[in-house]
Amino acid sequence: MTTIPNAIDLLKNLSSVDFPANKQELIRAARERKASKDIIKALETLPDHEMFDDASDVTEALTTRR
Repeated sequence: MTTIPNAIDLLKNLSSVDFPANKQELIRAARERKASKDIIKALETLPDHEMFDDASDVTEALTTRR
């Protein structure tokens, strides 16, 4: 089971994302900002073909996938 990252940490690591964005764009941005392994792992659980409108959309998707 993947740990849901702290919302503030997630927001910091997605601050450079030009939304809407897909899973791969989110992971790329998080890696560029040297995000923790937990954040990367959580983002990897997102659906492959979904577009996210903003960081709160990402947070919601992560929390509903528990």
